[in-house]
Amino acid sequence: MSRTLLLTEQLIARASVTPEDAGCQALLSQRLAPLGFACEQIDSGPESFRVANLWARRPGRGAAAPTLVFAGHTDVVPTGPLDQWSSDPFTPTHRDGRLFGRGASDMKTSIAAFVVALEEFVAARPQPALSIALLLTSDEEGPAVDGTVKVCEALQARGERLDWCIVGEPTSVERTGDMIKNGRRGTMSGKLTVKGVQGHIAYPHLAKNPIHLVAPALAELVGIEWDRGNDFFPPTSWQVSNIHGGTGASNVIPGQVVIDFNFRFCTESTPEALQQRVHAVLERHGLDYELAWTIGGLPFLTTPADLVRAVQDAVLAETGIATQLSTTGGTSDGRFIARICPQVIELGPPNATIHKIDESIALADIEPLKNIYRRVLENLDDLAARATVG
Repeated sequence: MSRTLLLTEQLIARASVTPEDAGCQALLSQRLAPLGFACEQIDSGPESFRVANLWARRPGRGAAAPTLVFAGHTDVVPTGPLDQWSSDPFTPTHRDGRLFGRGASDMKTSIAAFVVALEEFVAARPQPALSIALLLTSDEEGPAVDGTVKVCEALQARGERLDWCIVGEPTSVERTGDMIKNGRRGTMSGKLTVKGVQGHIAYPHLAKNPIHLVAPALAELVGIEWDRGNDFFPPTSWQVSNIHGGTGASNVIPGQVVIDFNFRFCTESTPEALQQRVHAVLERHGLDYELAWTIGGLPFLTTPADLVRAVQDAVLAETGIATQLSTTGGTSDGRFIARICPQVIELGPPNATIHKIDESIALADIEPLKNIYRRVLENLDDLAARATVG
């Protein structure tokens, strides 16, 4: 059994359902400290929802040594019905060339690959030009308010410089390394309440049906082209997720309707501009409404430069794959790190089984992932060394 696989299994065996860490970060600190990492817990949140955050850093040569951060989360989503799993979700199990367990793909394999890659890198290059760090949280799959964002705020407050970051989210499709994310769309939700006048359905002239009133505005919003996207992002999308109206009786016109909607927006649009356009439509239709906005994350984009090239070269050397750049999918903690780090990408194993019953990863994908991470370390360390000599 490889050291990466063994560590992955040790992490899966810890039932770290959000916001629990279940001892994962302590185990990892024990592996990192002998390598020269200063391990710091930056825990946050109320006692009822305490979040574990680990910041571990090993300085490179010189005060100006650039820093590469590996980032991820030790928490996992709930298992779902246990009787639907083929084996216990927190007992690592091998079947048909795959490792099964909650977190196998999202993202305990990536974390194990981070750590073993670091061990191998430091053993080969005990005095690298590169500073290296690890940022882990137990609040990525949950509200994400006391996790990575809190660590980034603490690092920014004390002036710590980050240059490159790899988030270990499962980004691949068929084989490890075939896709990396060099950005993510932003997410913004709205809760729209349109007010009417409740009444008997047989006397509509004595009532005002808010569902009827809002329908033309919804049709207009559905048809809007918010932007056309760009070379890296698809166009911004607007989708209704829930409509709640009515008393449950078939003979009552409701007094209000509540509509939940969401924008997934690219770097061509801003939250403020999107909000203004929605309000303009609602005002034009003369609606009596309230609208509450929640910005879940801003978009970020890393255009091809040092980090992307280092990752592309590592993937090609290890797997022979010319990796594809993509910004598709949901959000990640990369949105917080991008506020303080100019180059952020996501790279991890295939994502076909994430959050599912019988989550798993092909055993053949594990060592290549670790090797890619190690090669990225080597590539960026070579770059840092050349810059120091120059």
